[in-house]
Amino acid sequence: METNELHRGRLIDHIQLVVRDLEASRTFYRAVFDVLGVPMGGESDDYFWADELFVSTADSQAAHGELTGRHHLAFQAQDRAMVDRFHVVALAHGGKNNGAPGLRDYHPGYYGAFVLDPDGNNIEAVYHGEARRSAPSVKVEF
Repeated sequence: METNELHRGRLIDHIQLVVRDLEASRTFYRAVFDVLGVPMGGESDDYFWADELFVSTADSQAAHGELTGRHHLAFQAQDRAMVDRFHVVALAHGGKNNGAPGLRDYHPGYYGAFVLDPDGNNIEAVYHGEARRSAPSVKVEF
């Protein structure tokens, strides 16, 4: 697969999750990314990726080293309604509730929801309140 354009500068360059059941994860993340407006970047028999997240099987060439435990990923949401939709869709596609949508004490305006994905990773959607970005991302072209 040839990549001609990447977007970077949203804090994370990339994260890889090594999962037990790639198809369950593919179903879960497709639904979650659809709600969050994140397009799938590519996929094969032993991996898929979207934006800065790469998900693979344990026997994929992309998975190196000893397998580790649970991870936490937080995805940016555009508003509270998107956080709410994320939670509903994630639960409907194999996720388990790990914190219903609502305000959190992390900072004023922090509105988040948490689910466990099919491998027990803690996945969050968060809206930090009204804010202005200088740019949505940095565009890198090859």
